[in-house]
Amino acid sequence: MTEKKIVDKFGRPHTYLRISLTDRCNLRCFYCMPEEGIELMDKPNIMTLEEVISMAVTFKNLGVDTIRLTGGEPLVRKNFGFLVEELANLGLTLKITTNGILLDKYLDLFKRIGLTKINLSLDTLDKAKSVFISKRDYFDRIMQNLNKALEMDMEVKLNIVLIKGINDREINDFIELTKHKNLTVKFIEFMPFKGNKWDWTNVVGKKEILDTVSTQFGDIKELVNPKHSTSNNYQIPGHKGKFAIVSTITNPFCSECNRLRLTADGKMKNCLFANSETDLLTPLRKGEQIDNLILNAIKTKKYSRDGMDVKMDSDHYEKNRSMISIGG
Repeated sequence: MTEKKIVDKFGRPHTYLRISLTDRCNLRCFYCMPEEGIELMDKPNIMTLEEVISMAVTFKNLGVDTIRLTGGEPLVRKNFGFLVEELANLGLTLKITTNGILLDKYLDLFKRIGLTKINLSLDTLDKAKSVFISKRDYFDRIMQNLNKALEMDMEVKLNIVLIKGINDREINDFIELTKHKNLTVKFIEFMPFKGNKWDWTNVVGKKEILDTVSTQFGDIKELVNPKHSTSNNYQIPGHKGKFAIVSTITNPFCSECNRLRLTADGKMKNCLFANSETDLLTPLRKGEQIDNLILNAIKTKKYSRDGMDVKMDSDHYEKNRSMISIGG
């Protein structure tokens, strides 16, 4: 009997699943949530914790070996501790993306179950600017929790969405953090989603980032990227930590893509930019097998950015969800 695997028509095996647990968040970052807000999902339409676990088991049986929990903010999900312990028992590599506000409540648990890979969203090192970007004042708490995670030897990456005129002058301030801290600062190019007022003029590209860093720090060591990496990875010689660039806009990395997404309402997305979605939750609730739905859906995956060309056509991305309702 042939073992079923999630492989697209380009021969790419998909072994990495991002699961959004909620579209709720305790921040209101403008690049993620439209200014007018979003229509939140009705609670009955959101996967229960048991359904999340069931989905994870199905994907594991189809070859997924890594799961990243996202939101919204995943740590605001009720009974999150129960869920993460159950997922850890599946024997997968478990990761999380969080804004860090509630991180202190779970660090001991994470350490115990082996969840050590944490991506923490932090777009500025300036407290006043943090309030401007996120519309909330949690900066001090986030920084405390970041330092606590590092003290506990967690593998922390800082997710920094760079936006021209907002935080692009802080690039080297973030690089400075890597001098004595064992962390990775990950610069992410500003990406277009429904309602976030994306424009090419707001993008800080890979070349500009590298030029900015080299101007202050000189030589940059380019590191070997792990297989399926979504970033180009670098290090300043003599620095304890590293930095990375996610160049989705100026230098796409889609050729080795192995990632899938599951929204909080149980829709499978082949790509972050995909307009089409496959409903897995409805058939799951009917007691139906969803394996073939997954295997058929991946066959429709496009090679790069859901077929968007270099112009990043607004007719395409405005039909997508907002970032917060997809899952970070």
